[in-house]
Amino acid sequence: MKKNFLIKLTAILLSPLLLFSFIGALAADEVVPINNSANNEETPAKDTLQLDCKSAILMEASTGKVLYEQNADEALPPASVTKVMTLLLVMEAIESGKIKLDDMVTTSAHAASMGGSQIYLEEGEQMSVEDMVKSVVIASANDAACALAEFVSGSEEAFVKAMNERAMELGMKSAVFENTNGLDDTAENHVISARDIAIMSSELIKYEKILEYSSIWMDTIRNGEFGLTNTNRLVRYYNGCTGLKTGSTSKAGFCISATAERDGLSLVCVIMGAETRDIRNAAATRLLDWGFANYAVYTHEAEKLDPISVVGGTKTSAGVAYDDFSCVADKGTVSKIEMKFELPERLTAPLKKGDKIGAAVFWCDGKEVGRSDVYVTEDVSKIGYFDVWLRMLGKYLLK
Repeated sequence: MKKNFLIKLTAILLSPLLLFSFIGALAADEVVPINNSANNEETPAKDTLQLDCKSAILMEASTGKVLYEQNADEALPPASVTKVMTLLLVMEAIESGKIKLDDMVTTSAHAASMGGSQIYLEEGEQMSVEDMVKSVVIASANDAACALAEFVSGSEEAFVKAMNERAMELGMKSAVFENTNGLDDTAENHVISARDIAIMSSELIKYEKILEYSSIWMDTIRNGEFGLTNTNRLVRYYNGCTGLKTGSTSKAGFCISATAERDGLSLVCVIMGAETRDIRNAAATRLLDWGFANYAVYTHEAEKLDPISVVGGTKTSAGVAYDDFSCVADKGTVSKIEMKFELPERLTAPLKKGDKIGAAVFWCDGKEVGRSDVYVTEDVSKIGYFDVWLRMLGKYLLK
């Protein structure tokens, strides 16, 4: 009797502990699928990365390598993303010396009449090129975009012609520009593809001034009297975001060309035709996250190699070298990239500095991922009869 009583008493005392242990085990089991689900959302497989928009593309900026695309070649209305090309031509005009950042731009009646996003320029009002560029980049000012175009080319029509010509030079195949700002209520065929937006965006972000402005959340013009707020919320909330340009109209839906950089990997993400701003931003965030999770930049610095012997030259050997090399690769394969040389055993004079004589070839899993030219680092003239005689004489005297 006492033994049975002790067994029952022990069971009663241990039952709460067993219950808590059981509950704890259930809770622990639930953590795994939740975390796995979250990770799968962050880095989905490429073939399941369907974005809620009409068109999308993810491109690495420095190489132009396309990492992801979804209906990327359909020509669609771009809204204010148009201003990427407008800004590119303005920055090129500054770089060439045609205009300067401190030049004063006088607003025309046409520029002042622009609707939509604006800084409310008045006819005859003067503002510096720099403040107008800042207003276009940060606040997507349609009036400033038009005023800058007129200042560069004399008229908006002439500037638009230059936009279309520059698009062709960059290899953009779908772009048709009808104005400088993307307003499309009267436009008949103002369209561009996501791929072409990525191309011109990659070109624009080569200018540090653009990235300086496009990463600003809030600023002012008119001596601090007029505030500017960035239309691109990713600049404030997305780690590594550097810009670049948003746009929305009833025809275009919500569009964005978003740029971001982490650990040397520079990405351009284009989303077109999303139904809302939040859907657009979520799609851009998801695509950028996917890119940073799956890709990395491989770099190999320039190097001088051992000299190569030269036949028939005033020198018996010539120095050779190759330049920096970089490429974008799957994160899991970067460590597998190896370099092999394609070089001749000897060179023949004459040689000029910079002559290409071979290549440093980079391989990964049996596939070539890129190459860097190997070149001569010095001039080597062809030897003459007198030089041959002197060389033979020198050898004879040294005996």
